[in-house]
Amino acid sequence: MHLSTHFTLSEMIVSQTADRHGIDNTPPPEVIEALKYTCQGLEGVRILLGVPIIVSSGYRCLELNRRIGSKDTSQHVKGEAVDFTAPGFGGPTTVMTRILESGLDYDQCILEYASKPGRGWCHMSFTRKPRHQALVIDDSGTRPWMA
Repeated sequence: MHLSTHFTLSEMIVSQTADRHGIDNTPPPEVIEALKYTCQGLEGVRILLGVPIIVSSGYRCLELNRRIGSKDTSQHVKGEAVDFTAPGFGGPTTVMTRILESGLDYDQCILEYASKPGRGWCHMSFTRKPRHQALVIDDSGTRPWMA
């Protein structure tokens, strides 16, 4: 099932952790609607970057979210967030910089664990009332993005 032009439900719910632990990560209908909105936001990112986006984590049911050690309040649980890389564009820091300079509408854009070359990803969330919050998360904690 396509959620948008370039993103499918299967890529937004795939999880090796869920597979290993027998967790059913099938979203309910209201989350599928949220995922469609999230994927529309990702379409804007894909157009901006001009390369395919590789989703590493999209929707996570509460059981899966807890299994990986994330907070119950994670926007992944609501289908509003996605972690991704864009290998054809550059590293996560370059991707994040471009997104923030572009004026794209987003709720959160977070650079996660990208302090070492070849590591990290971007986390983005999309809501109907976006906060435009830009953060960095790494081994030192969470702090505002400082370009």
